[in-house]
Amino acid sequence: MKVLPSIQSPKDLRLIKKELLPTLCEELRQTIIETASKNGGHLGSSLGAVEIITALHYVFNTPEDKIVFDTGHQAYAHKLLTGRQKEFTHIRTKGGISGFPKRYESEYDTFGVGHASTAISAALGMAIARDQKKENSKVIAVVGDGCLTGGMAYEAMQNAGLLRTDLLVILNDNQMFISQRVGALGKALTKLLTTKYVQLAEEKATNFLQRFDDLGNNAAKLAKRARSILFPGTLFEEMGFRYFGPVNGNDINAMIEVLENVKNVKGPVMLHVVTKKGKGYKPAEEKPTKFHGVGIFDVETGDSLGKSNTITFTKAFSQALLKLAEKDEKINAITAAMPEGTGLDAFRDKYPSRYFDVGIAEEHAATFAAGLAANGLKPVVAVYSTFAQRCYDQILHDIALQKLPVVFALDRAGVVGEDGPTHHGVFDISFLRDIPHLIMAAPADENEMQHLLKTAFDANAPFVLRYPRGAGFNVKMDATPVALPIGKGSWLKKGKDLTILAIGNRVHPALKAAELLQEKGIDCGVVNMRFVKPLDTQLIDEALRLSPYLVTVEDNMLAGGFGSSVAEYLSDRQANFKLLRLGIGDEFVEHAKASQLYDALHLSPETMAKTILQWKK
Repeated sequence: MKVLPSIQSPKDLRLIKKELLPTLCEELRQTIIETASKNGGHLGSSLGAVEIITALHYVFNTPEDKIVFDTGHQAYAHKLLTGRQKEFTHIRTKGGISGFPKRYESEYDTFGVGHASTAISAALGMAIARDQKKENSKVIAVVGDGCLTGGMAYEAMQNAGLLRTDLLVILNDNQMFISQRVGALGKALTKLLTTKYVQLAEEKATNFLQRFDDLGNNAAKLAKRARSILFPGTLFEEMGFRYFGPVNGNDINAMIEVLENVKNVKGPVMLHVVTKKGKGYKPAEEKPTKFHGVGIFDVETGDSLGKSNTITFTKAFSQALLKLAEKDEKINAITAAMPEGTGLDAFRDKYPSRYFDVGIAEEHAATFAAGLAANGLKPVVAVYSTFAQRCYDQILHDIALQKLPVVFALDRAGVVGEDGPTHHGVFDISFLRDIPHLIMAAPADENEMQHLLKTAFDANAPFVLRYPRGAGFNVKMDATPVALPIGKGSWLKKGKDLTILAIGNRVHPALKAAELLQEKGIDCGVVNMRFVKPLDTQLIDEALRLSPYLVTVEDNMLAGGFGSSVAEYLSDRQANFKLLRLGIGDEFVEHAKASQLYDALHLSPETMAKTILQWKK
């Protein structure tokens, strides 16, 4: 008889016998693997964190005690143990539960996440709120080792060390960042130092030594440093944390024992646990990077299913970058812990001395690129659009203000589908369009992608290139990237009744919408605007001479977006016009397949045509 179906909440979990917990963990893994194979999702990290999550809910009194996940892509077991087993089969699907913790979804989801390095800050805030309200609950932050490459985590840790409130930070080291040290000696020392008797003795000894002014304080510091020789937590100790570990995070009994020992330690505590990314699923263990985030796949083989043969925008970027870098040794590439996701893995392998992975540190990536550019190199920073939000000040202050020629390749611009509101790249036009000296372009397809990358490097100016996730439009690829005129779009079709001014990956759907409108007797023109900034006002004027009816289409927020820039120009020109702006309204877009989202947002060819027809009538 299976254990998992009997657990509808952590209260049920805390009633089962300890000897059943390993079986429960295996059932959690199988459920996660089977569901991810059908829905896609973040597999490797969730498999590695099963025992940590199970032990936390077993030892702590959740939801009164609060668990805060960093990024949240490891929290699938958490969802299964907190009353969402039935809903889990629909995770990441339209109307289903999110792939990340969401406060509106469950009282056990204490903080909404999706971006890295936020957990310690949020957990510290909750701990201080607890103190002010005179409550006795525990607060635990679960942080992946990769998240510690983000500066915000260190800002939070130094503040926690200053405030000295009770806070447990679990560092989940999946052996892809922090060095391993899981042996018999390490295990024995960790077990010894987490027992309450040793903790009490250490505290008393420190208090005793500190009575003797400078001599005693120096002795206490020496003892602390001697302790740190045996443990890799010197940095955390110096920031005011009590450090314990490493512990085998995939041993459920060891996790429970250590958590019981440290749960009542006063002040900030760092518990270092080591886990296996992809634990329990051989393909994920062997290829953890591939199985970090997956689409649908065959469970038996681990092979991906449903892949398109059409070249993706990311692949087009990757291939064009290699061609350009071969001829120009000044080209350097920077990413923030996403080489495979951004297509920079190929550049890394071919030009390792010109490739830089700065970790989850987008702010540093931008200013580091500024330094390269200031000294005559040609850097491209490849990040997801949603993560570019983190380096707004660096783009404005360190790059654009100084007119430094840094290229930003914003992958996953527009809606991204099942990852939902934390990952949709639908804000970049709006928050970057106002920055002086910045050029911003969006390719209509994968072939235009390579030409605009060449344009960006030749521009000798700050340049943003935004492009979507997934396959392109199966267009013919030119052999060599060539620079395009900056600020110039092109007519794809002229029409006497109205003109669609389209940008980026909505250009080809706009052409299809024009065909549908033609069937309804409306002669509709289409312009590939290509550049958000500078705007091709000459093309807009030409369209106005054909018809005063204009429609803008973009895969971005309407507020401050491409359509807004057209409206501003027409208003300033005091033109006679009627304008319909199609894009994303004042809302956060939820998760679903991209095709479903485009339908709902009136950005698919069919819904676009229907909306335009109603407006025109």
